Parts: sequence; structure tokens; C-alpha cells
Amino acid sequence: MIQEILDLGFKSVELGYDLTIDLLPGVRAMVEDKAIKVNSLHNFCPVPIGAPCGHPELFHLAATDPRQRQMAVRLTLDTAEFATNVGASVVVAHAGYVDMKNLTRKLIHLAQQGKQFDPKYEKLKIKLLATREKKVKKSLDALYKSVEEMLPSLEANKITLALENLPSWEAVPNESETEKMCKHFDSPSLRYWHDMGHAQTRQSLGFIGHQLWLDKLLPYTAGLHIHDMVPPSNDHLMPPTGTVNFEIFKKYFTDERLLVLEPSPGTPAEKVKGGLEFLNDLCNA
Repeated sequence: MIQEILDLGFKSVELGYDLTIDLLPGVRAMVEDKAIKVNSLHNFCPVPIGAPCGHPELFHLAATDPRQRQMAVRLTLDTAEFATNVGASVVVAHAGYVDMKNLTRKLIHLAQQGKQFDPKYEKLKIKLLATREKKVKKSLDALYKSVEEMLPSLEANKITLALENLPSWEAVPNESETEKMCKHFDSPSLRYWHDMGHAQTRQSLGFIGHQLWLDKLLPYTAGLHIHDMVPPSNDHLMPPTGTVNFEIFKKYFTDERLLVLEPSPGTPAEKVKGGLEFLNDLCNA
């Protein structure tokens, strides 16, 4: 697996949530031989024992159910421990969702039908925003509690937990909540992770301004998942096959933060290599 990534032209990796335990010896050997550098891990990594498959939302740090939240805390700390073992500094995590019906999917369906500016779309979006505002406090309280429990260990081991923006509006935390959390805890071990495709999806659905919020959250941004997208929500495409204007975002692609090219599973190797070459040419222009 690592050799395939090296052959594509990469020198460092983010280990994903579908990394199975049987692959660990090979990964560790490549790291020890300095053939590859691991910069970040995507929670939960490796796949927890007993889990039917790898998934970033097996458990939620923002879960209002105490047992699920505690399991998320334990497994996140396990991922942080593995990060220390392979020399990584950042754990990227999906925090969870507000306990409510998912209305973002309905908005996406309407947008796909060209009905994004119909009264029905606007009415549904207003309902989504109002329902989330009414119910979000319990999920945020749970997330704050999880972070409070994890921070001592994360800080002691110099590991950063980076909460990723997700495409749906039901997700926690949103951009403004992330900013408040980072200010509240004021710790290098709690940061934001910016997924470009997810942010572009949020923009295409009328939730946020992509570049505006990246600018606001940049002081807290540990890294970026970089991929292209086609509205309203077809993401994890390799640049420049979608509609993201990478020219306006290239100023963020610096050594100050981790940069991870994130193709969808099954993307042909030549497309991944083409995406990397496009980004390198863009940044060197």
C-alpha cells in the first residue's frame, strides 16, 4: 500500500480509518526505514478490534448517549497513541451530528433537480437551520466534555485533534462553533481541519462562503483535505476535473499546515498522479 503511494510521487501520507491491523507491521517497517513519513491519522485508525469495517463515524465525540461518547473518547485516544508510535502529529476526526432528521440530503436531491432556488428549497433550508439551532446545544455540550477529557493526554503527547468540517448542516461543530471552541480551549492540541470538497458542498447548498470561513479559521487550521467537486455534492474528485477555483486557494497551500490529497476510493492511479501534478504546477507557477 505504502509503495503504491510512493510510486505516485508522494513522500508523506495520512493513514486512513480503513487501515486494518494486519497492515500495521508493514507500515511501521516503512516508517522505521524512513521510506515514508506519516503526518496525520484519520480517526479511527487502525480499524478498532470488533468493528465490522473502518469508518470515521463508528462513534461520535458529540454523541448525547454517554456510552457512545465514552467509546469515541477511548478510541480517539487509541488513535492518538498510534499516531505517536508512527511519528504523526495530527488526528483528524468527525465529531458527530445533532440528533435530528437529516434534511441536507433532501436539499441535495432538490439541487440535483435544478430546484435550488424554488420556494420549496428555501423553506426546507430554513427548517433545517431552525431545527439545528434548537437542538444543537446537547451535542455541543457532549463534544466539549469529550475534548475536556482528552486534552490532558493529547497535550502531554503533543498530538493535535483536528475536527473536520463535514458537508451536511446537521454536523457538529459548524464553522462558527469551531471558532468558539478553539478560542475557548486555547490549546494547540485542538484545531480545525478544512476539507475543501466538504466546504464547497456547504457553499453550493447555500450554508456558507467557502473562502470567507477558511480565512476566519486559518489561525486554527492544522491541515486541509484537498479534492475537487461538482455541485451540489459530488466531491473527492481529482483536480482540476470539478468546479473548485484552485487558483484562489493556492495561497493556503504552504508548509504551515498539512496538505492531504484525498481521492475517492477506486480513483485510477493516473488521475491521482495528474491531480498531484496539477497542484504542484499551480503552486510553482
